[in-house]
Amino acid sequence: MITCKDVSVKIGQAQLLRKVGFTVEEGQWLGVIGPNGAGKSTLLRVLAGRQQHAGVVEIGGESVLSRRSRSHVIAYLEQTPTVPEGMFVADYVMLGRTPHLSPFGNERELDHQVVSEVLNRLDLTDMAGRRLDTLSGGERQRVLIGRALAQSAPVVLLDEPTTALDLGHQQEVLELLDELRRTRSLTLVSTMHDLTLAGQYPDTLVMIDKGEIVASGSALEVLTPERIVGHYRANVEVRDGVVRPVRPTQQKLAWQPGSGHTLER
Repeated sequence: MITCKDVSVKIGQAQLLRKVGFTVEEGQWLGVIGPNGAGKSTLLRVLAGRQQHAGVVEIGGESVLSRRSRSHVIAYLEQTPTVPEGMFVADYVMLGRTPHLSPFGNERELDHQVVSEVLNRLDLTDMAGRRLDTLSGGERQRVLIGRALAQSAPVVLLDEPTTALDLGHQQEVLELLDELRRTRSLTLVSTMHDLTLAGQYPDTLVMIDKGEIVASGSALEVLTPERIVGHYRANVEVRDGVVRPVRPTQQKLAWQPGSGHTLER
């Protein structure tokens, strides 16, 4: 279980997060949404133990974890990770097994089995011997996700996991994450830009804007046209969980600073 209480992050004069609080039960999937610069990635860095903050973050009931303990409990895929130059796909995914290796770094048969399974599930087996710098953006993103899943941690934090993926691979990755959540009781927290996907996969959503949680609950509760207009400044229609952009010529957005937000047909 993940618990955040009054989590705030301030760097210089910039208040990146302000008194953020929520709970994610074991085996649940929390989707974090919000406009660019809202504080979503900062929140994931806090949960991963990579960002200093005020307030309390508890993972499994513990507020302080050693670096090694954290690597066994939390797998974290940041938005733009550093990838070693010239590394092959299978070797990079194997890096996810690092917390489980012996002090001498010896790989066991289990480690190879886990990597092989991850490569297969993410449609990467044929690319195992290729260098990462020869891959397309979407292929590379699947490899990054593969490393996180190979870590076999009970908590997985994913910052925009479907970035650069085509429609088919977006669905495959999200279905795999959902299956692992259900069958292995993974606790997932992911930031997501695609609001329709965010409405279909996570159990619960929190919407962040300007560092504060402005809405939380089910997709039906959070993804309303009025709320999306107010925080994304976007013309949309929402039907059966599908968020569809609408051109201003079809739907007029009436907005006045300080006077609220309304939709006019």
